Amino acid sequence: MNFYTVRDLRTTPKSIWDNLSADGEVVITNNGKPTAIMIDISDGSFEETLRAVRQAKATIAFNSMRTKAASKGFMSENDIEAEIEAARQGE
Repeated sequence: MNFYTVRDLRTTPKSIWDNLSADGEVVITNNGKPTAIMIDISDGSFEETLRAVRQAKATIAFNSMRTKAASKGFMSENDIEAEIEAARQGE
């Protein structure tokens, strides 16, 4: 996988496009950190690729929320029922 800076996008875009076509993906960095992935979709499956990327991002977000919840401790069923009842009382 090839890494390019944001500056490379402006100064040497041809090499980025060439590597994107050859390797299928390139990473763009900003201040030394990966910030974007460019994915080749030359086969015309834009919608399918976009759907897969969105699903992957949703899975990552879900797993992150699950990890945070586990580190804070889970609520018991009684706690959940009490929260629901308190919310209904506040309506």
